[in-house]
Amino acid sequence: MENSRLGTKILTEIEKLIDNSLDASGAPLDNFEEFHKALLKNHYKAACATIDYHRHRVKMDIIINEEDYQPQKINMILATVPMNIFFKDLADFLKSCLDSDVKNLAFYARLIRFYTNRDIALLAV
Repeated sequence: MENSRLGTKILTEIEKLIDNSLDASGAPLDNFEEFHKALLKNHYKAACATIDYHRHRVKMDIIINEEDYQPQKINMILATVPMNIFFKDLADFLKSCLDSDVKNLAFYARLIRFYTNRDIALLAV
């Protein structure tokens, strides 16, 4: 029971943060571009991501085989697939990238802590 309540709370908070990271026109507020990129890179397992807020496009290089990727060292040769995705509403698109497994919930809690300076207890996760 407690796990589902905490997971729901984290998902609700990250959705609020997504909504609060964009202005009425869909442009990012100060320092939230990296937040948007982090969500996309985490969900798609992308090596890099760029967001064209005006043309409503996301460009990413998605890693084909995650076993080849080692964050501890520089990866000179990494097989990736370039992706160019169109979105209508960035907030809805980012929310569709949210997952509710334990690893992702912990990642979202760290993002919430970093961008809001509020701590969400992860004891039940």
